[in-house]
Amino acid sequence: MTVTKSLKNTFVQIVDDVKQVTLVGLGTNSKVMAGKFDAKDKKTDMAESRPVIAQLALEKGIKKVVFDRNRYRYHGRVKAVAEGAREKGLEFCL
Repeated sequence: MTVTKSLKNTFVQIVDDVKQVTLVGLGTNSKVMAGKFDAKDKKTDMAESRPVIAQLALEKGIKKVVFDRNRYRYHGRVKAVAEGAREKGLEFCL
């Protein structure tokens, strides 16, 4: 599971590194999430999207992921994604 963010949006993908394919992807600007966000508080927006990414992963049979925060610190939107995925049933491994 990798997290990327811009000034306006946050993107979460679950990627198979061996096959080099994206299994599940979600962004705050995607059709699934359209109209659900308030641009004033991005951290709260990610808190609302975390059940969706976990649900999409579990529907595809993905239960374990490795969390890649890229170059971002573990706080704010990145932390909200990780904590929400754990709460909804994804298991993080090293």
